[in-house]
Amino acid sequence: MTIADRYTGDEYVTSNPDWHVADSPWKAAQILEMLKAEPVETVCEVGCGAGEILRQLHDRMPATRRLVGYEIADVPLTMAADRATDRLSFRLKDATDDDEIFDLMLIVDVIEHVPDPIAFLSSLRFKAKRTILHVPLDLSVQSVVRPGKLMSVRERVGHIHYFTPETAIATVQEAGYVIRGHVFTRSFDLEATTVKARLARVPRRLLPEVVTVRLLGGYSILIDASNR
Repeated sequence: MTIADRYTGDEYVTSNPDWHVADSPWKAAQILEMLKAEPVETVCEVGCGAGEILRQLHDRMPATRRLVGYEIADVPLTMAADRATDRLSFRLKDATDDDEIFDLMLIVDVIEHVPDPIAFLSSLRFKAKRTILHVPLDLSVQSVVRPGKLMSVRERVGHIHYFTPETAIATVQEAGYVIRGHVFTRSFDLEATTVKARLARVPRRLLPEVVTVRLLGGYSILIDASNR
């Protein structure tokens, strides 16, 4: 079985039946904060899943005239169908096989899943003038010293690459993009479904962000990049 088969078959949806729809409003809010109300005419998302991030942006960016989601798995695209409008559409295809270009490309929690992130990002540079990426920062002191932590992430949500802030930024740069800026996002706020997870929030909130990112983890990085 190939890595792609995990997403086009039944394995991923069995473990993640809502395809992370519940997290989408929070992710869309991070993107909107980075855009700072800058007008964007056209937007695409590569690996759009069930399409809720784009739908959130659609509803909060009424001046954007076209939003397109690309996805290789038909299961989440079936979920996305109800989110489509005259401005928002979804395509079951590899984004590199579509010649349409956009003002803004979104790649949200995707590069940790693909076999070759640099080649993947490089192949997409033609799609837009600007790209916003969201990348989980799975590597921290805690994740390294706890033997099962990274393997749990690998088995549960399919991460096959694990990033620090520096390696995430370097991956984007080495694919030919120019970094415009970055911020850390508190992805640990999305994971507090158990008492243990809620307790883990406490030290993360008390310690300085720059320390917590490296020591305890629970953060992602939002990268703003120029493609050309």
